[in-house]
Amino acid sequence: MGKVTIELPSVLDAVVDGNRTLSFDAETLPGALAALTKRYPGLAVHLFDETGGFREHVLCFHNKINTRWLESIDVPLRDGDTITILQAVSGG
Repeated sequence: MGKVTIELPSVLDAVVDGNRTLSFDAETLPGALAALTKRYPGLAVHLFDETGGFREHVLCFHNKINTRWLESIDVPLRDGDTITILQAVSGG
């Protein structure tokens, strides 16, 4: 089990009470995301679609590697790993 950091964009400040950098103990990337949404249940609707996958406009990086490039996000985590969530913002 690793102590990992999850970094969130400012657009989600209201959902996570302004806590944009959080630490969790987790064995896998899905485990860390589950811990995050357990702490902030309202966050799940912003990150995941009806199938449980990331919404189209949400990007997740594990140590700077876009998880969309991975065969599976079920990757093991180590102490010091970073998970970064980014959301595309559009409008005019």
